[in-house]
Amino acid sequence: MNAAEAQAPSLLPGWTRGHVLTHLARNADSHIGLFSAAARGEVGDQYPGGVDQRRGDIESGADRPLAELIADLQQSVDRLEATWAAATETAWDGRARSPLGGEMRMADLPFRRWREVEVHHADLGMSGFTIDDWSTGYIRRELDRETKAWASRRPMGMTNLPPAALALTPARRTAWLLGRYQSEGLEKITWA
Repeated sequence: MNAAEAQAPSLLPGWTRGHVLTHLARNADSHIGLFSAAARGEVGDQYPGGVDQRRGDIESGADRPLAELIADLQQSVDRLEATWAAATETAWDGRARSPLGGEMRMADLPFRRWREVEVHHADLGMSGFTIDDWSTGYIRRELDRETKAWASRRPMGMTNLPPAALALTPARRTAWLLGRYQSEGLEKITWA
């Protein structure tokens, strides 16, 4: 990626690649804060200022030079990995609050981070990396989770995925369930 490519549009409406990279860095930082709260026995907020803080942090960092974007992301990843390595059993057993409401288990955060990295790698829209390149391990886990979540929002007796979804490759079915892929004959899913 060069400087001009960093400010080019990503595949996410209204976001440049700089937005995506900044989001990945701030997401890592949010997990660090959650582990800190959990270590104290508290239920932390992923973004203490809610969705407005999340949005503001991403906007304020999106237009930085490429070298700053990359350094910020690398440093946040290093801090997160160090936090995971030092986390106590109390922290791993804790709970946290999502900015969209609801609680999540701290033990689920590594998977949630994996999702962020896989999905947003494709959202960058470059280097030939697409949803079809998501790792098979990620797809296997995510497809199961998202299929169950999709079924949970349906009336009883209507919880099977539609035939058009079942005809998709596992990667594309996962992407559809995440609102990242549209196929004829399938409802458009908006994933928060």
